[in-house]
Amino acid sequence: MKTKKTIFILILGLVFVFLVNFKHIRKSTINQKDSIDQLNKIQSLNSGLPFKLKEQKFAPDQVLVKFKPTLSDPFVEATISAYQSKRIKRIPKLNIYQIQIPENMTVEEMLFILNQNPDVEYAEPNYRAYIAVTPNDAFFKYQYALYNKGQEIGGIPGDPKGKPRADIKATESWEETKGNESIIIAIIDTGIDFDHPDLKDKIYSSGYDFANEDSDATDDHGHGTHVAGIASADTNNSEGMAGVAWNCKILPIKVMDEEGSGYYSWAIEAIRWAADNGASVINLSLGGDEPSKALEEALQYAFEKDVVIVAAAGNEAGSVIYPAAYDAYCLAVSASDYNDSRTEWSNYGPEIDVAAPGERILSCVPIWYWGPDSFPYGFGSGTSMATPHVSGLAALIKSIKPWLKASEIMNVIRYTADDVNADSYPGNDEYIGYGRINMEKALVPIKISGAK
Repeated sequence: MKTKKTIFILILGLVFVFLVNFKHIRKSTINQKDSIDQLNKIQSLNSGLPFKLKEQKFAPDQVLVKFKPTLSDPFVEATISAYQSKRIKRIPKLNIYQIQIPENMTVEEMLFILNQNPDVEYAEPNYRAYIAVTPNDAFFKYQYALYNKGQEIGGIPGDPKGKPRADIKATESWEETKGNESIIIAIIDTGIDFDHPDLKDKIYSSGYDFANEDSDATDDHGHGTHVAGIASADTNNSEGMAGVAWNCKILPIKVMDEEGSGYYSWAIEAIRWAADNGASVINLSLGGDEPSKALEEALQYAFEKDVVIVAAAGNEAGSVIYPAAYDAYCLAVSASDYNDSRTEWSNYGPEIDVAAPGERILSCVPIWYWGPDSFPYGFGSGTSMATPHVSGLAALIKSIKPWLKASEIMNVIRYTADDVNADSYPGNDEYIGYGRINMEKALVPIKISGAK
């Protein structure tokens, strides 16, 4: 373990401490025997095969309808009302309507009536889509951020249950891409545990330690390992957890000491170094209260090299911290919870771009963290945990659409987010920006092979 005592000129308030209550994590950590039992159970249920929903095949209260183009919009609305139904949404370009049917009518009855109407081209059920990719990692079922089926969020009886599908739609998006190993995510943080079973095969290089000025970016705190696991843990390897970007690599860069603090200068150097050493995405789950022109210029340098920069907004229920506040060069991320609500402690302001799950997120911790014979995983909370979800998504977009510029990838992430607080704050707002990220929407292919 490296130690370096420094005079606090500026404390980069490593935001994850950000409510990361490792005392609570310790209680939530699963002992070895239970973990093995759970692993065997998960393998026997799924065995790495696609998960199939054992529920109704279609929505019981909705239908999809396409009206003939000769019917004007006012007449379409009038027709829907005549059936005592309600328009949920209209799908642009295709002009397909999602309709809420009357409570006293079945889907089959509604379809029969609609298909008798000469102004209707067709009507059909709103079928359910099956989950196409479910990794077999032992603790995936605790990762509500990736797939929320309404489970107890910590796996402990009595824990609160999540809202079904209050998640980032990871399982659907993995059918499109799991990432490319040429895409590198720089984790600028406290370092990484190079021996962690879910990270050791994901490391691009030994990185650099700007806190101690050497080439050994080993994590002596815990935070960086937790962040790295969320972004790109080894996935579908029958153990541990799943990362957002399955195949993308990690570049560890240490800018925080064992107390979780450091200088802006370390971060500034690290950003420049990452941009010059292969990083496609930079994750900054850290920050400070004060603006800095030098820090801003470092961000600009990386941004102009088409590196996507993602930064934590902070956890004080106050103003967005730096570097996240430099909105021209990075995505500022706030935290949502297992019910798709903004956490009460997440910072807010006009700089916020998107939100991602940050409440009680399971990820890696260093193998030494809990002591011998324990499993190196735990739960943590903070915008530090929300940020690598977005970094992982940026890496996946870069993997499948490498020609996109950093600004374009940032816009893809913004404009495909789900506006989950639209009832109170419709549109872009200062709490969750454009919304909670939606990986499935962000990874829709620009071209479909074989399309005419």
